[in-house]
Amino acid sequence: MFGFFAIDKPAGPTSHDIVAGVRRRLGRGVKVGHAGTLDPFAQGVLVICVGRATRLADYVQAQPKRYLAVVRLGATSTTDDPEGEIMPVPSATPPDEADVRCVGATFVGEIDQVPPAHSAVHVDGQRAYKLARAGKDVALAGRPVVIHSIDVLRWDWPRLELDIRCGSGTYIRALARDIGAALQTGGYCEALTRSAVGGFELARAVAPDALDAEGDLLGPTLALGEMPRVVMNESQRARLRNGSLIDLPEPVCGDEIALLDGEGNLLALTRPRARGWKLQPTKVFVRE
Repeated sequence: MFGFFAIDKPAGPTSHDIVAGVRRRLGRGVKVGHAGTLDPFAQGVLVICVGRATRLADYVQAQPKRYLAVVRLGATSTTDDPEGEIMPVPSATPPDEADVRCVGATFVGEIDQVPPAHSAVHVDGQRAYKLARAGKDVALAGRPVVIHSIDVLRWDWPRLELDIRCGSGTYIRALARDIGAALQTGGYCEALTRSAVGGFELARAVAPDALDAEGDLLGPTLALGEMPRVVMNESQRARLRNGSLIDLPEPVCGDEIALLDGEGNLLALTRPRARGWKLQPTKVFVRE
């Protein structure tokens, strides 16, 4: 098997739980992993990599994401989500919708975001959430993330519903926390649905218990976004098996180039050499 499953993860189980369930369904000997975790309280698109597609997990994770988030204002959470200790902010007053929209707009673009203390970020060789659970102070450095858009879907104090498009590495829990801080009300992410990871959309996702191992398998090229693609002939395909440079009749532009056969199957990923006239295979998927 070589491809992906778009699983509609329910709230409650961990991403590891979903991976384990898919692994049991496929049987022993099939590699299975996920391409970007979802917190237990979150639901929506969880991309599961199958077989050789586990080598493409980083490409899936680099794709833009879309989320539907419910931000609860007027309170904070130790985990920035409903699973932590919830602490009301007594002095919080409902802001006007215009102020809410204005504050939301200030987070669009490249911003410096401090991840939640309860996150998988490494601190001195340990996961931050393990230190936080042990009662230790966790001081995380900010890091750049990109927020493409934030649209207010509904504002009804204290619930703020947002449609968020963002780049890889963004913590929506941290965004909810920071929006609440900017509004001087406090805030945390009460509910979260991931509606898309690149071309993996919620409309195409299946419930874990309804997975059809053959019918629901999505092709590996879905992980590659807008990466340029070149179709190989049989002689070029033979050279791939040896990892040899591939000669092209005309130059190709791009940092990485995907090589396909005549039926659209992914054969390899390459990097251009000799000003685009030759391609050097970096990941080869073709088999005899």
